[in-house]
Amino acid sequence: MNAVTLTAPALPATPRRRSARRVLPGFNLTLGYTLLYLSLVVLIPLSALVIHTFSMSWADFWAAISAPRVLASFRLTFGASLIAACVNVVAGLLVAWVLVRYEFPGKKIADALVDLPFALPTAVAGIALTAILAGNGWLGQYLEPMGIQLAFQPAGIVIALIFIGLPFVVRTVQPVLEDTEKELEEAAACLGATRWQTFWRVIFPAIAPALLTGFAMAFARAVGEYGSVIFIAGNMPMVSEITPLIIIGKLEQYDYAGATAVASMMLLISFILLLIINGIQAWGRRRYGGAA
Repeated sequence: MNAVTLTAPALPATPRRRSARRVLPGFNLTLGYTLLYLSLVVLIPLSALVIHTFSMSWADFWAAISAPRVLASFRLTFGASLIAACVNVVAGLLVAWVLVRYEFPGKKIADALVDLPFALPTAVAGIALTAILAGNGWLGQYLEPMGIQLAFQPAGIVIALIFIGLPFVVRTVQPVLEDTEKELEEAAACLGATRWQTFWRVIFPAIAPALLTGFAMAFARAVGEYGSVIFIAGNMPMVSEITPLIIIGKLEQYDYAGATAVASMMLLISFILLLIINGIQAWGRRRYGGAA
């Protein structure tokens, strides 16, 4: 009996699709929604702030932003935010390294505690830090006799900003460390590299963009922070008065023009600093990305 070979009929060629099927709607719809969302949430409020500021004369604007109390608040706000962000870069990297590279009892609890500043109301954080660092607090009662006063001083503001900014660095660096190939570190050790050389030439190029991103996010959060700082700062003019408090004080005095002038100047300085940070971040991606 002869075997019969069955062949499937050839399927007609189908024309190639012009574009792959997407889960979300097309570019025009998603772009329109993005622009609408950004306009309602960001652009329109900022535009109203700038337009209201332009209604002032240059002399009034300069008088509002060059007052001694306002200049002192600018120095304190941006200086404390910069110091806190720099500290968080180092501390956040260490915390992320421990959570990724080591196993220890209570690791999941420690990992969850990193997100505590996200969930904790900022006012509660400020009250808690004040209760700890004040002269009659748990820690302050031992520090003040030694001449170390943290509460109601710029140092207390820096501590509060470190507290609220640390999770940004940890959560930005942690996934990058998890994706870093340990084989590269082992290969560097086999080739005779020291621990410092391995970190600087193998690990750091991979995490540098994430560190810069975490620094920018922690700095931006610290500049606009109010709730956790207001209780521990003491709010002494020319000493521990932050810029957001200046703005709120002007609003309470119905000085809307002065409040918008200070807010616009703060917005301008923050925007320039973030542009500089983003430029450094792009430079770091080009440099370390090419080296990697």
